[in-house]
Amino acid sequence: MIKRVFRFLTFLSFSAGLAIALPTIPIHAAGGGGGGGGAAPTEEAPPPSKSNSMKSTHKAKKAKQSLFDDPAFAKGYRDAYATIYDQHDYASAIAQLHALGHDDFANVANLIGYSYRKLGDYKLSQVWYERALKSDPNHVLTWNYYGLWQLEQGNRDQAIYHLHRIAEICGTDCSEYKTLAAALDLPPGTGLVY
Repeated sequence: MIKRVFRFLTFLSFSAGLAIALPTIPIHAAGGGGGGGGAAPTEEAPPPSKSNSMKSTHKAKKAKQSLFDDPAFAKGYRDAYATIYDQHDYASAIAQLHALGHDDFANVANLIGYSYRKLGDYKLSQVWYERALKSDPNHVLTWNYYGLWQLEQGNRDQAIYHLHRIAEICGTDCSEYKTLAAALDLPPGTGLVY
């Protein structure tokens, strides 16, 4: 039951993120999925610092948005998402994601990390989650899935840190916060894998 709720919340988050960020791209997100999702294409440039001009921030934001503006990228991303959540073929999804040519895009890196996690390669999964966060330190879905990764590794304190980071980004009402909080509420050692 928890897995179904988690899949549904992931699907909602993915759909809402795409609908908000990319209203001109038809969305055919397939399935939900326990923890991956390349969800949340709400890629936004960080707020400009005193040394950055508005022009450079606008360029960064436009560059990230342009990936989903490219129909070939958007289709390839949706196909990889479906490969993960409908077919559970994580190795093929990794190849599809690499073929997009944008491994440093937070949404792509997050899905690669999730796929490696589902394949049981926690070291590579961690590398890709960290790569996603390097690309976008506010990529809330990566904080969520990396928090679930932490729980799977028995690192409750780190998962709690991730939960607090999510609260800073989107508050306590967002699905990313709720799913990680629900996972943390489960007794340690329940053996659930997200």
